[in-house]
Amino acid sequence: MSSPGSSFVQIKHDDLLFYENCGGGSFGSVYRALWISQDKEVAVKKLLKIDKEAEILSVLSHKNIIQFYGAVLESPNYGIVTEYASAGSLYEYLSSEQSEEMDMEQVMTWAIQIAKGLHYLHAEAPVKVIHRDLKSRNVVMTADKVLKICDFGASKFLSHTTHMTVVGTFPWMAPEVIQSLPVSETCDTYSYGVVLWEMLTREVPFKGFEGLQVAWLVVEKQERLTIPTSCPASFAELMRKCWQADPKERPQFKQVLVTLETMANDSRLPDQCNSFLHNKDQWRCEIEATLERLRKLERELYSKEKELEERERRLRLWEERLMERSNMSPSPTSLLMERSNISPFFTPMSIGSSSSFFRSHSQDSNSASVSSAGVSSAGVSCLLRTLSNGDTERGSSAALERGMGSLDSGRLHAVFRGLQGRFGEEDGEEEGTLEEKGWGERDDSGSMEGGGGGGRVQVTLRSFPGGRVEREER
Repeated sequence: MSSPGSSFVQIKHDDLLFYENCGGGSFGSVYRALWISQDKEVAVKKLLKIDKEAEILSVLSHKNIIQFYGAVLESPNYGIVTEYASAGSLYEYLSSEQSEEMDMEQVMTWAIQIAKGLHYLHAEAPVKVIHRDLKSRNVVMTADKVLKICDFGASKFLSHTTHMTVVGTFPWMAPEVIQSLPVSETCDTYSYGVVLWEMLTREVPFKGFEGLQVAWLVVEKQERLTIPTSCPASFAELMRKCWQADPKERPQFKQVLVTLETMANDSRLPDQCNSFLHNKDQWRCEIEATLERLRKLERELYSKEKELEERERRLRLWEERLMERSNMSPSPTSLLMERSNISPFFTPMSIGSSSSFFRSHSQDSNSASVSSAGVSSAGVSCLLRTLSNGDTERGSSAALERGMGSLDSGRLHAVFRGLQGRFGEEDGEEEGTLEEKGWGERDDSGSMEGGGGGGRVQVTLRSFPGGRVEREER
């Protein structure tokens, strides 16, 4: 990609002394290590190859963005070397007992720090960058409790943003990112709202739900995280703006910072916020109630999916039995010709063509909606009549036009009603007897022909349910 040219310090793999694994980032594991020549504690993200993350980090410099030191370019020991945040991630802190001591001042300070880091990426960096995977795990804390945004493995230079692939973690992802739609920097605004919700509630977003379930709830059902009723109105309003479905309706981080500054100057807000933070038992039930409602919704969806799968299974079995019977049964057209001793004046429809017809339609039927009543024999009759019309057009319309036979629609109907009877389908309507009369000429040898010498004779054909045909000559 045509990204800004950048050079960075190349660090030798032997110049690093690795300690414990301290987490996993996008596309790599992160280790605490010692940069021996600099006598500096660092974080090393091991990679299969050096990709755009090193290129992005090399042009960034901000107190709320993790500092980049260099990269290891020795195959197969590729890695990115950054500053080490000894206090761990924001996610870990919010999950600890320490978080119970948080007050409004701490929440506001951290909310401003994260917003400043994102504003830098979007508006002040040498090249605009969208993070696309902002979450509490990708915000780390230094020993003096300063937050820094890290892990740019899913990030993109904004100038190269067109159609995006699915990256990130579903509970924090904006709907357009989930759907792999073109994105703007406001996809980070959506994720920021989720991180703010985490700091205020100290809860895991969409706890207990798998990624694809969250994706379905957010995109299809327009669900959002529950904001407790006792949450201070200014915080609640900011989160709702961040979670707008339309990316254009979400605020830029310049606006977010202005809003946070206004909130920080509100003398009434600290008491409201602290009361909310320290009385979690009073409002946590609201979040649990929402999660239970969503679980019920998901169970109903699962039940409907199973019902549809069962209907499709029954349809496939019905089609398979239909084809098996058709392959075992003689052609009703041939049976009619044999019993009536009349030469066919059209190309008989073979059972093989019926089989291929049902095979071709069985593929389409899997994606179609099927009623709970199943497929009736009327549907079979309809399919067969459609096939007979197609065969007539392909093979026998010219013969019929030339007057080579007297097989009209009545007899054709009898043929396929007989075929339907052989498939063993029961029709709700009572089938009647079909009768057809025609004139032929008998030659001296007694055979029937469409013309020629000999006496004229009237032939009456009667078709009964199940394909039985009787012939009477006069």
